[in-house]
Amino acid sequence: MPVSQELLDILACPKCKQPVALNPTGTGLVCQSCRLEYPIMDDIPVMLIDEAKPLA
Repeated sequence: MPVSQELLDILACPKCKQPVALNPTGTGLVCQSCRLEYPIMDDIPVMLIDEAKPLA
């Protein structure tokens, strides 16, 4: 499991401060409010707004 549930419970989108959720493939964290996906690299979430990709 790339990101533990404990970590998911405390992570929030740095832009809007809303909760994020693991995407179905486990490669990113999704903020539904901002429609952004933050990548997970080497099992570490990269929670930088500049690194986020817009959802399609």
